[in-house]
Amino acid sequence: MNLANFFTCLRVLLIPVFMAVYFADFRGHFLLSSAIFIFACITDWLDGHMARRLSQTSRFGAFLDPVADKLLVTITLVMLAASYTSAWYIVPAALMVAREVLVSALREWMAEHKQRDAVAVGMLGKIKTTIQMSALVVLLATDTQGPPIIWITGYVMLSVAALLTLWSMAIYLRSAWPVLKSGLKSELK
Repeated sequence: MNLANFFTCLRVLLIPVFMAVYFADFRGHFLLSSAIFIFACITDWLDGHMARRLSQTSRFGAFLDPVADKLLVTITLVMLAASYTSAWYIVPAALMVAREVLVSALREWMAEHKQRDAVAVGMLGKIKTTIQMSALVVLLATDTQGPPIIWITGYVMLSVAALLTLWSMAIYLRSAWPVLKSGLKSELK
């Protein structure tokens, strides 16, 4: 267990904590759950920074980091559906979850064909993640009973992130298409 892997494991352990706080019933619980989520997001940056700076990259960390990210985002998206039942939330959230499943499967497929670099995370994916995480921070900080400017801002940010999600998915699929096409041809023979 190195420092980078510690931060990754901490991110996973923070998920039930911020969920419990979000669904608790005390003054400020939404803001506190949002703050815990922000800290979990910071651990994502910290684990990568520490792994590179201290030369602590590991196969375990390379496996666990994206799993921790997907758990954090997917659980948060699903959890928030209890508070935000509007199609303005549900549709972008569902698209994001579906994209995560598809891209994870695509990366696995590409890795089996020694082409994982063709679907490596690019700048668009990083921008999408930043907007997505920011939207989730905003939405965690309140609910539809709170100030409309806050949750409407969260909806808008989530919609922008959903559009970027679809765009980045299309880029990944286009990059992977030659390998997918080849695999499909060999399966049909």
